[in-house]
Amino acid sequence: MKIQADLLLDAKAELAESPHWDAERQQLYWVDINNHQLHVFSPREGKDETIQFDQFVSAVAMTASGNLLLAMHHGIHRWNPSSQALSLIINPEEDKPQSRFNEGKCDPQGRFWTGTMALNAEPGAASLYRMDADYTVTKMVSDVTISNGLAWSEEKNTMYYADTPTQRVDAFDYEPATGAISNRKTVIHIPEEEGAPDGLTIDEEGMLWIAQWGGSRVGRWDPDTGECLQTIELPAAHVSSCAFGGAELDELYITTAREHLTAEQLERQPHAGGIFRVKLEVKGAASYRFAD
Repeated sequence: MKIQADLLLDAKAELAESPHWDAERQQLYWVDINNHQLHVFSPREGKDETIQFDQFVSAVAMTASGNLLLAMHHGIHRWNPSSQALSLIINPEEDKPQSRFNEGKCDPQGRFWTGTMALNAEPGAASLYRMDADYTVTKMVSDVTISNGLAWSEEKNTMYYADTPTQRVDAFDYEPATGAISNRKTVIHIPEEEGAPDGLTIDEEGMLWIAQWGGSRVGRWDPDTGECLQTIELPAAHVSSCAFGGAELDELYITTAREHLTAEQLERQPHAGGIFRVKLEVKGAASYRFAD
């Protein structure tokens, strides 16, 4: 089954990523990594606010105290929306200036998970980290190339994870009390002609919605069978991530990119880099906050 998404914001972002829904304010945070920007979009008003930084900003998450966590080029930062102050929390890859942070998301217990990638996408040069409420950082997965999609099952005992070039989504046994992961196994393999797994999220039925970079789509996949059940078609080849939002958490917000598209491709994809939305018949997971 194929459905179409509506263009919500013709942002023409170079690399839109990390949609994060603020249920309290009914607004969407998202980033344009390559242009060093954090965006705050209000669907109700159709207004998009831009906050400019001096380095890559790759992922955003809310905190319990009202600040934002930003995974950036040079580590994990705290940003205060009121004062606009940006402060470094920690940079576990300080010895790797040619790497940057990429996807990041909080788990249901309020820990922040975020991974890295080398700027030249060197195979195996990156890692996935977990930051606990006391700001202790632990390396959880090594030998990663482009750390991407994260999600946790409603039962909170499984974590899903994508290292994009592998074409796989893997599942780990997840221990809620400690944040430990184990028993990694592949649950979904995406054929190369359908794009590569990028950002992802999970719905109330346990199905994964996966942004398929290069595939012009978001697929709804069953992690138990590895089958694609539904497809959202987009007028942009590079689909980067997705997150549930809206008052009932039944709207899927989708980010796309213009990065690596030729002038001819951009002519055929004028809305690449836009933010899209589709209303679904299933509700999804909320965006969790960091437990600071």
